[in-house]
Amino acid sequence: MADGSRSRVNSVFGSYTAIGDSFTEGVGDLGPDGLCVGWADRLAVLLADELAADGDPAGDDDHGGFRYANLAVRGRLLDEIVAEQVPRAKELAPDLVTFCAGGNDIIRPGTDPDDIAERLERAVADLTSAVGTVMVTTGFDTRGVPVLRHMRGKVATYTAHVRAIADRYDCPVLDLWSLKSVQDRRAWDTDRLHLSPEGHTRVALRAAQVLGLDVPADPDQVWPPQPPRGTFEVRRDDIHWAREHLVPWIGRRLRGESSGDHLAAKRPDLLPLRH
Repeated sequence: MADGSRSRVNSVFGSYTAIGDSFTEGVGDLGPDGLCVGWADRLAVLLADELAADGDPAGDDDHGGFRYANLAVRGRLLDEIVAEQVPRAKELAPDLVTFCAGGNDIIRPGTDPDDIAERLERAVADLTSAVGTVMVTTGFDTRGVPVLRHMRGKVATYTAHVRAIADRYDCPVLDLWSLKSVQDRRAWDTDRLHLSPEGHTRVALRAAQVLGLDVPADPDQVWPPQPPRGTFEVRRDDIHWAREHLVPWIGRRLRGESSGDHLAAKRPDLLPLRH
């Protein structure tokens, strides 16, 4: 099977396009300007630094030689990503595309991970014929996520398919299932569905490792110890989470709404990183 250690690319990328949903948009990781940052933006910085270190003649302190687009929009289903983002990624024709999709499909009741994977494979085949390198992404191990714990089997099945697809199309794999550090609650935002800034940082570091970059920190570095939490504190946090996040999430599902309705990609063009 493809894995992070076997999928090291060891290439210098001059352009990168990220496609996907809220995970790739960067929800849960707000910058000083109130806009989402996220692991893909953080990976872009690492790639730009690598390009500059390699002596790119167009590069400068503002990463002028490196171009980056992020087409991801929160709430998007796989078919929407394929229809809206894949053609644009092919048009941009970057050196690298990261493709993370299917998570919102998996968590919908009654969906079939085998069917979702078949549709993902068709999109991967299409992308790999048009761009340089396509990195695919597995699902997270959801055993520690309250609202998604019961879906662990579906996520595991989909993850196995993603790895097999990666083998067939020679894609590097960002294996989130094996990234143990994101199983700590501090890696997750207060909504328990999206990563925190530190969680996004660790994913970016792992992605850079898979691409063969030397990274400034270990993404699986053990978190510092915390004092034990009492039963009352845990229950209070659970009640707050259910009221503030779970109930609105269920309400949107019942109404057929998405958090990404009426939103557009935050970075639709391949621009120098400083833009």
